[in-house]
Amino acid sequence: MLSIERIDDATVRLHWTNRPYRWHVNDGPEVFAVLDGCVDMHVRTAGGEQVLHLETGDIFHAEPGDEHVAHPFGQARVLVIERAGSV
Repeated sequence: MLSIERIDDATVRLHWTNRPYRWHVNDGPEVFAVLDGCVDMHVRTAGGEQVLHLETGDIFHAEPGDEHVAHPFGQARVLVIERAGSV
C-alpha cells in the first residue's frame, strides 16, 4: 500500500494486492477505484449479499454503514479514498 495524501479527514491510498480484503463497515464514505485488474466487491444488505464485478476503470462508492469486502482476481491496483482511520 502507498499512502498518497491526507486531505482534512480523508486518506488517499494506492493498494496493489492479490489477496481478499476483510468484511468491514466504514464510518464515512469510501471511493474504491480499480486502476488495473479485476475485483469482485461483495456487499451485504437487508436482502442478502450482492456481488459487483469491477474491472479497470470501474468505481465503487460505499456509504457510511455499508458492509463490504473486495476480492481481487490476481494482481489488482486500487485507489481508495476514505475517512482517515477507516479500515
